[in-house]
Amino acid sequence: MYWQTSRFLIDLRSPKVMGIVNVTPDSFSDGGLHASRDAALAHCDRLVNDGADILDIGGESTRPGAIELPLEDELERVLPVVRYALTLGVPVSVDTYKPQVMQAVLDLGADIINDVWALRWGGDDNGRTGMQVVSEHPACGICLMHMHRSPQTMQLSPMDGDVMGEVLLFLERLAHNLRGLGVEKARICIDPGIGFGKTVQQNFLLLARQSELLSPGYPLLAGWSRKSSLAAVTQHSLSAVATLDVRARMVPSVTAAVLAVQNGAHVVRVHDVKDTVGALKVLAAMQHQIRERTST
Repeated sequence: MYWQTSRFLIDLRSPKVMGIVNVTPDSFSDGGLHASRDAALAHCDRLVNDGADILDIGGESTRPGAIELPLEDELERVLPVVRYALTLGVPVSVDTYKPQVMQAVLDLGADIINDVWALRWGGDDNGRTGMQVVSEHPACGICLMHMHRSPQTMQLSPMDGDVMGEVLLFLERLAHNLRGLGVEKARICIDPGIGFGKTVQQNFLLLARQSELLSPGYPLLAGWSRKSSLAAVTQHSLSAVATLDVRARMVPSVTAAVLAVQNGAHVVRVHDVKDTVGALKVLAAMQHQIRERTST
């Protein structure tokens, strides 16, 4: 399986690690660490050196309760980092839902649009939607994510019951809409949206039954890194779950990434690139021995 993007045809026969570059002061786990331009550029270098296959750059937090960022502020944060990242020899993804930002970064040469709203957010001043922006581009990759409600309300009123059918139907419908506009299937990736309007139990159900999300034939991206669901099953108190101790979340995050790949994920979006890359090499070594044994 391959993922077609603006500059790269990404070979997904082996899993790819997408390194997160948050150019924000308020992201839930690393807000402020890379908010300055110089810090963000240095972080891009570090992630590539640590083995990131893809860089994912975002200028607006989508944590629960996050307030919408003005367009001008997002452009000011993101564009200089995208310009630099495009020189590093890896695919560059931009995490945005605003059509104007999508157009601006694609004009620079960005490879992938990663949209938590799955291109459903309202249009720009001219009524042009994200769906139109990406469909009019000849080759950019698109990642469609499932989100219940909005960042402001998603955890106040999460989904009910068994969410697998609803998540899968949503992603299939949005991908179908894109293809109806002439976007090739190879350009589309899907993301179940771990933590975006789901309970702890529902998030782990999506992991346990992740193979069902592979049935439409699109590459699957999994984003478990530092999510509160990991803290919820590893900490001993509610107060501990609420803390932002990223060191305590590293091992659970890497474990979840490995489990996601073992269950069929093609891309894992992570903060801890070096640790995740190492863990996936261990998984690959074991899987290689299994294949060797079954082929003899």
